[in-house]
Amino acid sequence: MSMPARVLVVDDSPTMRGLITAVLNQDPEVNVVGQAGDAHEARAAIKQLNPDVVTLDIEMPNMNGLEFLEKIMRLRPMPVIMVSTMTHQGANATLAALEIGAFDCVSKPVPGDSRPFGDLAEKVKAAARSKRGRTQVSAAPPIAPASGYRVGRKVVAIGSSTGGVEALIAVLQKFPPNCPPTVITQHMPPTFTKSFAERLNRLCAPVVQEATDGARLEIGKIYLAPGGERHLQVVNPSAPSCRLVERDPVNGHRPSVDVLFDSVAELAGRNAVGVILTGMGRDGASGLLKMRDAGARTIGQNEKTCVVYGMPRVAYDIGAVEQQLPLGAIGDEILKLTAARKEGTE
Repeated sequence: MSMPARVLVVDDSPTMRGLITAVLNQDPEVNVVGQAGDAHEARAAIKQLNPDVVTLDIEMPNMNGLEFLEKIMRLRPMPVIMVSTMTHQGANATLAALEIGAFDCVSKPVPGDSRPFGDLAEKVKAAARSKRGRTQVSAAPPIAPASGYRVGRKVVAIGSSTGGVEALIAVLQKFPPNCPPTVITQHMPPTFTKSFAERLNRLCAPVVQEATDGARLEIGKIYLAPGGERHLQVVNPSAPSCRLVERDPVNGHRPSVDVLFDSVAELAGRNAVGVILTGMGRDGASGLLKMRDAGARTIGQNEKTCVVYGMPRVAYDIGAVEQQLPLGAIGDEILKLTAARKEGTE
């Protein structure tokens, strides 16, 4: 980046503002240009400083972060990264913010954190590079499935990161109640994935749940990898099921999309569909290539509809993506590839 990303830090706690500023200023490609303690100060600072990115606390006096985010997205759309507590309530609010149009989220540190705020600086730089307008995902009831869909024998594996909350809702709302067994790794802080699975379950026709060790893959069910300490794999060809494994992070992530895709390539081969959605970095690209080499059908989200065209770009560049599609077409294509043939099942 030729110029440092200019950031406004918004948090009602002076201590937290100082911590965020100190973390960001360690990166020479990031420049904290101002701080604000509430929405009123933040509004004035945005007008005066014209930052590239705003970091925004969820819980603030007078006007909370969600209300202020809605005003930003309506009146002056710009990249916003939410800074949230690790509580269930904080997770729900952050997920709502991501649907409204927040670029990404980070968790506030807890005692013992070795890397407070994680990869916040990288997310800020990616947000500053992102010029695409954001659109809110409608929380409408699930769309009625296409008449006559009959599920085949394929397993679906999906990987996503930054922008994945919106993208996954858009894809999964196309799924009928009898969707193919679907496993998902979305990069997300611990405690957030349970709330996200619950939110998806309310918005989508199939059953969506956080994956548990040993859970059998079943038609009509979607399994989301829990955030934090373990990777999600699928195992046991005779009775496919989830396995949560304790391993070091892969590509800087735990759970890792590559770990999931590798296991699906080995388990299902050509009886699988792999999908890589918006996200930073390269996690999932090599695993998707293994899936394609094993005979699976593979889909990548196209650049125009990605919040960050990172993971799908790498996957496309190495030949892992069979077809690139806009986000709105991916759910329909998955159903096309997984439908049972008229003469029987695939």
